[in-house]
Formats: sequence, structure tokens, C-alpha cells
Amino acid sequence: MPDFTFLADFMGSLLPFECLQPRFMRQALLGLLLLAPVTAVTGVHVINLHMAFFADAVSHSIFAGVSLGMMLALDPQWSTVGLAILVSVGVTACQRRVSLSADSVIGVFFAGVTAFGLAAASRERAVARNAQSFLWGDILTLGQGEIALLLLALVAVFIFQFMGYNRLLYLGLDPVVAEAHGVKIRAYQYAFAVLLALTSVLAVWTVGVFLVSALLILPAAAARNLSRSAGGMFWWALAIGCSASVVGLIVSAQKWAGTATGPTVVLSAALFFILSIPLSGLRNTATGAHLEKA
Repeated sequence: MPDFTFLADFMGSLLPFECLQPRFMRQALLGLLLLAPVTAVTGVHVINLHMAFFADAVSHSIFAGVSLGMMLALDPQWSTVGLAILVSVGVTACQRRVSLSADSVIGVFFAGVTAFGLAAASRERAVARNAQSFLWGDILTLGQGEIALLLLALVAVFIFQFMGYNRLLYLGLDPVVAEAHGVKIRAYQYAFAVLLALTSVLAVWTVGVFLVSALLILPAAAARNLSRSAGGMFWWALAIGCSASVVGLIVSAQKWAGTATGPTVVLSAALFFILSIPLSGLRNTATGAHLEKA
């Protein structure tokens, strides 16, 4: 297993805060700075493709995957990945084949996987007890194996974005026109569904099942308020996601706060979104005044 201690130490040296001196805090910082770009960039497409409810359904399937893995004596990490991908692909397939609205299809899957997870937890007390870490997340216990997976995910996501960013934006604007211009709608829909499932599983390590969709949506939503173009939204989402992660980690480590890291990261992202609203208004006012003068 590769040792990323040197990288964690380097990241920690860039932020000379006393709370980041312990090794586990530096590992958490490295994990967050690897995960934040993955969730932020994926969240851009979640916003543009109107898939916020979809992301929520996938994140709740992770709890069902944990329950299924524990019931069948499987590694919960693999069972969560498998069920999350199955739900993502299943929702995408149903949306393409049935006459129900997209929200209705997602609602069916959401209800089913949530009910299954709760039923399993109520039947097996060990499931409910052992699933706590997945419900709330715990970035402070991140190991070298998880760091390696996050680094691999970061590389994979950016390769996918390089190859398909504009096509996914096109798909979000008008699928019919995108298909007429040669975009392989079906392939990109399924590919993004799988990507969203994998990103959600990784995000569970940080913020837990209940806040995965928030981690995906908030940086991208704030970026939408601040950006003037699709490319700008990409870079704003990256900046906000990384900034919220660092701020959340540092604040959660303060004695006066005493909060869990995951929820504090999400609260930091929510603060960035709130701040982006008046900034967006000022930008629109300035743009309108410029147009009037022109």
C-alpha cells in the first residue's frame, strides 16, 4: 500500500494551524482536499442536469447497502458500491423506459432503498450499531487505503470531465438538440449515473449518508451564483468546495466548536452559498447598468 504521509505533511505545512499538527488531522486535510474537487465537479453536473433528488436517492441507497452487506457477511464498502451503482443505473433505465416523470421514478427508488435499510436495521441490532459511522461519516479515521482510492477517484473524475464536460453541459441544456449533434445521450447518462454513485460512496466517509447530496449541491449552487460561464462555474465550484472543506475541518477542531467534521464542512459550504447570493445580485446590477449605458 502506498504511503501518502509525505503528502499529508506537505499539505499541513501549507496551513500552519496548531489543530493541524496531529498526523490524523493532516491525513483528514489531505482526504478532504482530494474529495472536495470530486464532489464539487460532479455537483456541477448534478445542478445542470437537474439531478439533486437523484443524488439524494443514491446517497440513501448507501445505508441500504451497508445493511445488506452486514446481513450477508460482506464487506460493507463493496456492498454499498454495488447497490449504489445498481440504484443509479436502475433509475436511469426506468426514466428512459416508463411514462412516469423523473421525480416519480426517483421517488419510487428512494422510498424502496430507504425502507429496506430501515427494515434491515430494525431486524438486526448489529446492523444499526455498526452502521453509525456510515450515517454520520468520520474523515478523521481515514487510512492510507482510503487516501489511495480518493486519489484514484480524483484522476478518474478529471479524465471523465476532460472528455465529456461540454457534452454533459449540452445534455443539460437540450437532450434532443444534443443528440442531433452527435452526443451519445444514453452512454453519457449511464456513465454519469455510475460516476455519481461512486462519488456518493466516497462522500459518505466525510459527511455520512444524510449529507452527501448537500456536499454535492452546495458548492455547485454557489458557483452558479458567482460564475458568468460554464467554465467559470467549474472553477468556482472547485474553489468553494476546497475552501469549505478546509474551513470546516479547522472550525470543527476548535474547542469552542466541538462539532463533527462532516456537518461542519457542509455548514461552511452553506455559508459560501449564502454569501454568493448578494454577490450575485451585485454582479447582475452591475451588468444591467453596463447594458443600459451601452
